[in-house]
Amino acid sequence: MPNTASTDGGGKIRVLIVDDSASVRATLSAILADDPQIEVMGAAADPYLAAEKIRQQVPDVLFLDIEMPRMDGLTFLRKIMAQRPIPVVICSSLAAENSDVMMEALAAGAVDVITKPRVSTAQFLNDSRMLICDVAKAAAHARVRAGARRQPKMVVEAKHLADVVVPPISETRAASLRRSIPKTEPIVCIGASTGGTEALAAVLMRLPAASPAILIVQHMPENFTAAFARRLDGICAVAVKEAADGDHVLAGRVLIAPGNRHMLLRRAGSRYTVAIEEGPYVCRHRPSVDVMFRTAAQNAGANAMGVLLTGMGDDGARGLLEMRGMGSHTVAQDEETSIVFGMPREAIELGAAQKVLPLHKVAEEILRHCAATAQTARVAS
Repeated sequence: MPNTASTDGGGKIRVLIVDDSASVRATLSAILADDPQIEVMGAAADPYLAAEKIRQQVPDVLFLDIEMPRMDGLTFLRKIMAQRPIPVVICSSLAAENSDVMMEALAAGAVDVITKPRVSTAQFLNDSRMLICDVAKAAAHARVRAGARRQPKMVVEAKHLADVVVPPISETRAASLRRSIPKTEPIVCIGASTGGTEALAAVLMRLPAASPAILIVQHMPENFTAAFARRLDGICAVAVKEAADGDHVLAGRVLIAPGNRHMLLRRAGSRYTVAIEEGPYVCRHRPSVDVMFRTAAQNAGANAMGVLLTGMGDDGARGLLEMRGMGSHTVAQDEETSIVFGMPREAIELGAAQKVLPLHKVAEEILRHCAATAQTARVAS
C-alpha cells in the first residue's frame, strides 16, 4: 500500500510514535501536537501495536525507538522499508554504544536520527521542540524508497543567521580580501541535512585517497558524528574523522563537524585549521552549514569549493552565495536526486550555485575543479 501522505494539500502531517516508554510517548506527543502543522495520530508501546495502527491508517511520519520489547526498532524498520515504506525518524537516547546501530538504521532507510527529549533547562526543552518539529516536517517531505512524492515548498523560519557566530564583512572589505588571499591547495566544504548521510557516502566513496581536503557539516545529534565518521572511514579511500579543535586541513583527509558544535575554517598564511565552537544555533542548527561556508569564503576565497546537498530548510544557502561572491566554485544537488530538495533549492533561487548536479556527478566535479585549482596554485608559487 502506498504512503497516502496528507502534506501535499493544506492538511497536517500525521505522525505515529512508537516507543516503549510512556513518558517519552507523552513528551513527544505534547511537543509535536503543539505545532499547528502536525497531528499526532497515535502512539504505540511496541512494533506489533504500531503495525495494527498502520493497518488502520498510514502515517506520514513514524517516530521509532530502537530498544523495545517483542521486536527491536531496527528489525521493524527493515520490515517497513521492505513492505510499506514510510518516512521513519529514529528517536533514541543515542548512548555511545548505540551509535553504530543508529548508522545501521540510516543505512536501512531511516531518514533521520534525533535524541530523545529530556526535561532539563527551559532552553534545552525549547531547542528540542524546535528540532523535533523541524525533523518531522523534513521527514514528511522525504523521498522514501517506494518512490518520489513531489511535495510543495515548506518554509522554515531561521532562528539566527551566521552573524551571531561570525561577523559579516563589507563589500569593500570583501573585494580587498579576495585579492589578498594567497593561492593554496583547494579545500572542499560540503553541507547536508536530511538524507545527507547516504548522500555523503555516495560522494566520498567515489573519491580516491589522494583527494583534496574536505570539510563537512551534516546536521546530526551530539555523540553521533564520531560513529558516522568511523563508518565513512571504513568504506572510503579518503581518511575520515570527527573534527577536533585545531585539526589541520590536509589533502586526503575529511573532517566532519561534531554534533552540537559549529566548525569554522581558519587560515594562517597558506595553512588551514578548523576551530570547533559552541555559539548559538544558526538557521536552527548547530553545527550550521552557513557558519562553515562563511568562514571558508572569508579565509579561503577562490581556493575553496562549496557543495550543498539534500536537506530541509535554508541552512547553507546564504553561505554558498557568500562563497561564490568571494570567488569559490559552488555546486548544489539537483531536485531529482535529493531526498529533501530544501537547502539546495534555496541556494539555487538565491543564485548561489554555479552548477546544479545530480548526486552521482558531484565527486567528478570536485576532482575536476580541484585539479584545476591545484594547478593554478602551483603555477602561482
